[in-house]
Amino acid sequence: MAPWLDRRAARRWLARAASAPRQADVLADELARRMAERLDYVRLAPGRVLLAGCRGAILAHARARFPRAEIVVTDGAAALLRRCVAERPFPARARALLGAARERFVAADPDALPLAAASVALVWSNLALAWVPDAAAAFGEWHRVLEIGGLALFATYGPDTLKELRAAFGADRPHVHPFADMHDLGDALVAAGFADPVMDMEVITLTYPSVERMIAELRATGQRNAHADRRRTLTGAGRWRSAAGAYAALARDGRVPATFEIVYGHAWKVAPRRARDGRSIIRIDRGGAARKAG
Repeated sequence: MAPWLDRRAARRWLARAASAPRQADVLADELARRMAERLDYVRLAPGRVLLAGCRGAILAHARARFPRAEIVVTDGAAALLRRCVAERPFPARARALLGAARERFVAADPDALPLAAASVALVWSNLALAWVPDAAAAFGEWHRVLEIGGLALFATYGPDTLKELRAAFGADRPHVHPFADMHDLGDALVAAGFADPVMDMEVITLTYPSVERMIAELRATGQRNAHADRRRTLTGAGRWRSAAGAYAALARDGRVPATFEIVYGHAWKVAPRRARDGRSIIRIDRGGAARKAG
């Protein structure tokens, strides 16, 4: 995939959002809650959890579900990490002061993790893949840091996200990021070495009193255009009026819609069946019997 993302711009937008007065990111919070519910059906007692991206209330859900686990939180936007640190509840802050913290915060992108191989049992990511130019690279890193039997769980945007905004600006320079299709993400998981990925999708529509209010709320949560081929100058007044008018025409009952296609995925890291040179791996059980694994 072409390196379409301007990471410096992405970090700049997210830093501005993190330094602004705290505003709840309703969608990110809701997705963190829904993914936490999905873990109800998974038998997993991880000693170490990686949160790949600090978006929404994911840290609170992870701590509530895995109170004994060490949690490593990574994000490419250091400002978001600082906000996550500041928003920890009093018991977590007290443990940190006493040198007994069970959370670590590391500035790192999902596709370049400074963690040892096979060092975590769960990778949990909420919308961070939306800021990665190639999801396959992130999946490769997640597979590397997961131990055998570990789980990767994520939610990210699909290609119909903000389709109204994309259509309103027409063939102009990109105004919405090129989010990956659910099937392509599933194929990328398999290519990274994960077993039997489970993928599904849902559409969530938020409504706003005006186009201007929608744009303001997207900016407040750092969801701004960081496409490398984006227009670098201000949108002209005439161009903006035309796009805003096309968008406002979609209003129903005085509110304009914004579509978010949410793709969920999870997959397990299993023991390899073949060596890198293609030879089958023979496993020996404790009774001494040989068993072919491929």
